[in-house]
Amino acid sequence: MAPLKLLAAWSLSVCLCLYPHLTSAQLRQNYYANVCPNVESIVRNAIRQKLQQAPNVTVPGTLRLFFHDCFVRGCDASVIVASTASNKAEKDHPDNLSLAGDGFDAVVKAKAAVDKVPSCRNRVSCADILAMATRDVIALSGGPSYAVELGRLDGLSSTAASVNGRLPQPTNNLNQLNALFAANGLSQADMIALSAAHTVGFSHCGKFSNRIYNFSRQNPIDPTLNRNYATRLQGMCPRKVDPRIAIDMDPNTPRTFDNMYFKNLQNGMGLFNSDQVLFTDQRSKPTVNKWAGNSPAFQRAFVSAMTKLGRVGVKTGRNGNIRRDCAVFN
Repeated sequence: MAPLKLLAAWSLSVCLCLYPHLTSAQLRQNYYANVCPNVESIVRNAIRQKLQQAPNVTVPGTLRLFFHDCFVRGCDASVIVASTASNKAEKDHPDNLSLAGDGFDAVVKAKAAVDKVPSCRNRVSCADILAMATRDVIALSGGPSYAVELGRLDGLSSTAASVNGRLPQPTNNLNQLNALFAANGLSQADMIALSAAHTVGFSHCGKFSNRIYNFSRQNPIDPTLNRNYATRLQGMCPRKVDPRIAIDMDPNTPRTFDNMYFKNLQNGMGLFNSDQVLFTDQRSKPTVNKWAGNSPAFQRAFVSAMTKLGRVGVKTGRNGNIRRDCAVFN
């Protein structure tokens, strides 16, 4: 029997390595009911206060922080860890340098609020606080609220090198997007739903200038881009402008989490190629059309995708702990 047990244990470990999202078994709603029963309301109140201070950047900043965290090493708050003299952490990788400081600050403030309660102090992981904060910024900006699964531990490692090739890029096509999401156990429908996070927030001119000036020799402007929209973008991002100037991702309702993202794609107003391709590619176009005309269906799909995203690479047992300071390993 011993060899059989050993084989079973080995097989399980191989499965968990190949499919990191399977380690989410310990996640459940009301995980902290016995140690910090009011944790969700504590986090929500802290996020509400943060939104009063900086609403325009806190919502997209927190949402992007969660996404970038889960896609690299799993949802373990490793993206929040600060670099040291001996280690360049995830947050300092070029793909993460545009993450808004207010997203990090939202987690820090929520963590401080939780730790003010004696029974909660150092009992709630930074990864779970980020998951709750993300749900709250979505709901407080007009999007759906949902029961968030909790029980993640904070990761024990954070390196810039681990980010390489793991995050979607503005130039990605549908095959590339699907491959990146599939690597994290997410379907094409999940990818399209999560891409709608671009209904809030902003990007910098340098991220899309190729679409309005240097797309190709025959077409300087990307032909899938609405010409009037392209002209507006050129006005906001002239050729020699500082590439760090910020432009709203959603030109119509940039402060509201809604399904306008899909309506914009129908009108050729997806800011990135990775946005507009969801409409121009016939494999994803029907989903875009469906959610453009059915907000409740989109919201249900988004909640499902966010729940699945939150299960990616969850740390358990000796693979994680609860950080006293979200930016510093214990």
